[in-house]
Amino acid sequence: MTETTAFVFPGQGSQVVGMGQDLAQTYPAARDTFAEADDLLGFPLSAICFEGPEETLNDTINTQPAIFVTSIATLRALQSEGWSVAPVFTAGHSLGEYSALVAAGALTFADGLRLVRERGRLMKEAGERGPGGMAAVIRLDAEALDDICRRASRETGKVVQVANYNSPGQLVISGDNEALEAAMQMAKKAGARRVVRLAVSIAAHSPLMAVIADEFRQAVEATPIQPPQTPVVANITARPMDSVDDIRQEMMAQLTSSVRWTESVEHMVAQGVTRFVEIGPKEVLTGLARRIDKSAQGVACGTVDGVRALTNPGDSHF
Repeated sequence: MTETTAFVFPGQGSQVVGMGQDLAQTYPAARDTFAEADDLLGFPLSAICFEGPEETLNDTINTQPAIFVTSIATLRALQSEGWSVAPVFTAGHSLGEYSALVAAGALTFADGLRLVRERGRLMKEAGERGPGGMAAVIRLDAEALDDICRRASRETGKVVQVANYNSPGQLVISGDNEALEAAMQMAKKAGARRVVRLAVSIAAHSPLMAVIADEFRQAVEATPIQPPQTPVVANITARPMDSVDDIRQEMMAQLTSSVRWTESVEHMVAQGVTRFVEIGPKEVLTGLARRIDKSAQGVACGTVDGVRALTNPGDSHF
């Protein structure tokens, strides 16, 4: 059976100190990507990726460009080794959508990096202006959690909503601290297996991000965007974006809207995708793909071993 491949790119939460270092040491294409990023940004982002400290890497203003650059460095390392698989779709989880747009030819690396850095800066600012947070909810029905968020919002007069529909049984809620805590308690009482507050100080994919919308819109409108050469499945619609206008609208709406990752993967599977190659640090999306559809093959590629596994499939070591 012929494998039909989609490229998927991770978002915030996949960062780890040391990411990309072995790639930069091994592949000139990856090393050049980190050097280009350092030059464009005017500070050594590569050192933060490779050496940390963890606290600096985990600051969203750095996390977002760090994951973006590591993902594109990985993609370029694959391509430099002659890996010429053409994806039928690209997609990225939240921040990863920007990597997916670069892979699809809609954004240049330089323009994508500038936009991601600005996105991280503004999201950090939004977190300071309207403190909030996020929590993972394990093994609770999505419809039940949607209802809990509505009740918690109504009872507190604040806002909380499902931010990430990651896979069946793995959801993330986001919002104002008071409403978030209320929803967490309700979810526990409703029978969730686990409810875990995440180590973030921003309420991503919630209305608390609306305070930065106007400023981010200016950055989006100033960024050159081309029609994608490969269909890019959007987070908020779980369908491909057909035009530059679609992409700009997605970038804006994604700040405050839920990431419908389960539906995105299901759509790609329904269109014939059999293999999801995760390009970037960790293996978060690879695990999610298997939970969403057991027939889907997930392959993680964010290290030298991962690159070699794809470019030298006959090598017995991999």
